[in-house]
Amino acid sequence: MARLVTEWVNVTGNISIIARESGEVWFRNLSGTKADVDPFAAPMTGAGAAGSTVRLLDGAINLGFAAIEKTLARSKPTLPAYIVALVGAYHTSVDTARNLRRAARRFEELGRPEVAAYLEERAREETGHDRLALKDLRALGVPAERLVANFIPDGIKPLCKRFDELCAQDYPIGCIGYSYCLERIAALKQEVDIEKVKVLCPDGIDATRFLRSHSSLGSEATHVAETIAFVASLPANDRISVVQETYQSALIMARGYNQELLKSDAEIVAELERAIGEPLPCRNAVNSSHSLKADARPAA
Repeated sequence: MARLVTEWVNVTGNISIIARESGEVWFRNLSGTKADVDPFAAPMTGAGAAGSTVRLLDGAINLGFAAIEKTLARSKPTLPAYIVALVGAYHTSVDTARNLRRAARRFEELGRPEVAAYLEERAREETGHDRLALKDLRALGVPAERLVANFIPDGIKPLCKRFDELCAQDYPIGCIGYSYCLERIAALKQEVDIEKVKVLCPDGIDATRFLRSHSSLGSEATHVAETIAFVASLPANDRISVVQETYQSALIMARGYNQELLKSDAEIVAELERAIGEPLPCRNAVNSSHSLKADARPAA
């Protein structure tokens, strides 16, 4: 009987994620351990497997969000917050194809055509997704181009910066971890989440194109499965880097979510109206939902 694959990655300096192909996963504190005593203190070198790789990747996301779990704000969706989410979706997608192609060219130069081909395919699949977010903003009556030109949500800026930097690196393998993090979280969204957003929108308005495309109802689940299989096929040092970046991206994403969720709807509307230089066209819908109260969102 073939021996089951075990993979492990140190993600925080003291904490490693260990996963077996059979499905087990656990977190190990390496403080005080030595490589000659604890085999997981040294970097892994063996081949990967889909069953263990997925648990490393998802474990990295869980750990990234768990780091701020006690302060992560919880709130019900509101229309102003959804508009900000659409603006954020635009900014995280508008440069995706360009960045991925830049990373692909670098891997071609490095003699890694399999990585280049994977990134080129991802770039093709992601092309034009920013336009879905613009269509949704227009459907809500918002001057979409003016808004995205003048406004990047504070919680999104570090995420966009991270992706730009990853794709510009001499060895940009980390961009795969970043992309996996965003796609895996998007794939968690279900029909019920889309229905909650539909309730917020004015009657007869469909502003869920981007959300639906980036959910379990779109292509995200397929992308996630393909990425898991591809990452599992990479050499150990590449898998380590991808998992580590998945953790870093999850941490940045969680902090950004929390930063935006802590704002009241009144604060959000003020930001949006400063960006467009006029009252929100959908302000009546906002007011009718009683979401402009300063205490509409709970504190952490």
